[in-house]
Amino acid sequence: MRVALVQLTTGRSLESNLEFVRAGISEAAARRSDVVVFPEASMRAFGNSLVDIAEPLDGPWATAVRAAADEAGVVVVAGMFTPGEPGTVRNTLLVCGRGIDTHYDKIHLYDAFGFKESDTVTAGAAPVQFTLDGVTFGLATCYDVRFPALFTANAAAGAHVQLVCASWGAGRGKAEQWDLLVRARAADTTSYVLACGQSEPSAAGVEARPGAPTGIGRSAVVGPYGNLIERAGDAPEILYADIDTAEVEGARRTLPVLANRVAL
Repeated sequence: MRVALVQLTTGRSLESNLEFVRAGISEAAARRSDVVVFPEASMRAFGNSLVDIAEPLDGPWATAVRAAADEAGVVVVAGMFTPGEPGTVRNTLLVCGRGIDTHYDKIHLYDAFGFKESDTVTAGAAPVQFTLDGVTFGLATCYDVRFPALFTANAAAGAHVQLVCASWGAGRGKAEQWDLLVRARAADTTSYVLACGQSEPSAAGVEARPGAPTGIGRSAVVGPYGNLIERAGDAPEILYADIDTAEVEGARRTLPVLANRVAL
């Protein structure tokens, strides 16, 4: 199974961002990808209003992504915003294509480093996985990567691969933390971790909104022992990962951390 991680920088325009998604799907499908993953906030970049553009999962933006996925014959995972409690949104990963239609709402909200996501976002409540051709994927969004229990829950539910969609905030030490965390979550769960982030705006020729978590790039493909297989730079690019579930099964026999864990 081949998974494409489409690292890009989105902006304010929903239509322009949709065109980025369509172009990424087309390029990844031409490279025989089965799953095409886009970052958090693919619908609209952080630093812009969100409540006014949030739409239900059968709204026009999500419907257009579904149509593109169906036309290309791939599964698409893309970050969007759906309505939350009054005056808020949900930070949602839409998953669609090849008979799959599900979504994940970000559980752990980014109330850190001077940002307070909980002021504008309603938290999700449950882990979500999906299975394609015998490969099970767990879902996570950005700040979720700091919380190992979510990844363990996904693995316990059968996930061979953990998808992390992000728009990582820049700042002192943040790149090093990102690199560490995506590898740690793989080692914690003897799973592949495929982490797809927004590219760094200036590297994409885009002016970033000051203070908003608009991405640093560094999307990564990590193996089930926590070994870094490939990492992107800070500009837009696509990484490709060929997934072999036998690698996960072998790692779990050799290093049975999931089987050996003790409830405390």
